[in-house]
Amino acid sequence: MMNRVSLLIAVLALGCGDDANAPIDAAVDAAVDAAIDAPPGPDPRRVVAEVPATPNRNLDLLFVIDDSPSMADKQNNLANNFPNFISVLASVPGGLPNLHLGVVTTDMGTKGSEVVAPGPAIGQIGNGGCAATGDSGNLQINGAPVTGTFLSDVAGSGSTRVTNYTGTLAAAFSTMARVGAGGCGFEQPLAAMRAALDSNAANAGFLRADAVLGVVFLTDEDDCSIRTPTMFGPESAALGPLQSFRCTRFGVTCATGGNTSDEMNTVGTKGQCTGNAASQYITDVTPYRTFLHTLKGDTRKVVVAGIMGTTAPFGVELRSPPGGGTPMSALAHSCTYNGANGLEVADPPARIQAFLDQFPDHSSTSTICQQDLSGGLASVATLLSRAIGSPCLGVTLADSDPVAAGSQPDCIVEDIDGASVTPISACGASGPATCWRLVPNPTTCTLADHLELVVTRSGPPSASTVTRMRCLTI
Repeated sequence: MMNRVSLLIAVLALGCGDDANAPIDAAVDAAVDAAIDAPPGPDPRRVVAEVPATPNRNLDLLFVIDDSPSMADKQNNLANNFPNFISVLASVPGGLPNLHLGVVTTDMGTKGSEVVAPGPAIGQIGNGGCAATGDSGNLQINGAPVTGTFLSDVAGSGSTRVTNYTGTLAAAFSTMARVGAGGCGFEQPLAAMRAALDSNAANAGFLRADAVLGVVFLTDEDDCSIRTPTMFGPESAALGPLQSFRCTRFGVTCATGGNTSDEMNTVGTKGQCTGNAASQYITDVTPYRTFLHTLKGDTRKVVVAGIMGTTAPFGVELRSPPGGGTPMSALAHSCTYNGANGLEVADPPARIQAFLDQFPDHSSTSTICQQDLSGGLASVATLLSRAIGSPCLGVTLADSDPVAAGSQPDCIVEDIDGASVTPISACGASGPATCWRLVPNPTTCTLADHLELVVTRSGPPSASTVTRMRCLTI
């Protein structure tokens, strides 16, 4: 007897064991990468749905927020636009997921990833200076009306919700998001993310082994996660002035105009810029991707996003330091906007983008150079909805044959079970026993074309199956 399986919100529940940071089997890791991280070959289709057979609505969401002196207006923009994010996330079938929501800052003081002790303090503490281990990746509530260190909003009995805060979720988060603008001017968002999630006793209870993990970076500068406090040494011929340009000079490499740290120090336009994996001062971005992959055991359970400066243009210019003085090399701003108190700027985030690029179909970027962040936040919410298993397509599909009547989407649907990938045919007039179709569902699917993926099966799939749909999109 055939049954219509309307693919519900869920995620494949893969336990991480007692040690969430233990390496996963290399063969399994390779199989996951091959079958899931990207379609085989140069296929231009992108993943638009991933729906597991075993439901799990848990979502742990971490916001890593830059608290350096240029961030007050941008934090306000995040807080003011957050209700739209919650609206999109709550619109998925079944309503708002079982949510843990936390905030950390980018301030890691003068602590490096390869040494236990931080270096000496630098700068004016409270106004961009850096000391000790900063906020250490510990969750911040900033006076929000919450019991504990993070917001919890999970389903209770019937249609009730069990929460640990007063007022609305959006209002509580808005208070948490305003982390201040006096933190370390050498931002370490990737290091802060890892410190928050890597067996941090101060954050106990936030991370759930079976939950989808979302990490959202809000920053107007690039990552400067250091290897050792040597990076913060005094001005020298080797390091140059003690300014954040060191993060660019030693942490980024550009195929055009920046193959060495000396070339990066040269004024001019540069291109094809990415993280410098060989830097002796700045940590490579790839281990942070490996950390998240190992932590969750499945890349489908991780979504990463950046609300940040645009990656282009990328250039180095001469600019006077704060307070005046001799102009020195500085990273040119890549975008600007008019904020509440005047002109706001952001720099190209080559390292963060390189990190995000290692999560194909599970990452999102949007510009921080605007007061209205709702579009970027909505894109993040759509990605998270897909990661927890929504059958709704949150993107607009391309028409592969504009001449023919109606829309002709170009899609491939597959069942993935471990390293096994089984194609599913589209339903026709008579149709195979197991087939897929797109069904209009404007009530449940509120975004884009309001389409829901529906699979008709002759029998239930295995509990570990995830159905993936890849399509050409606009």
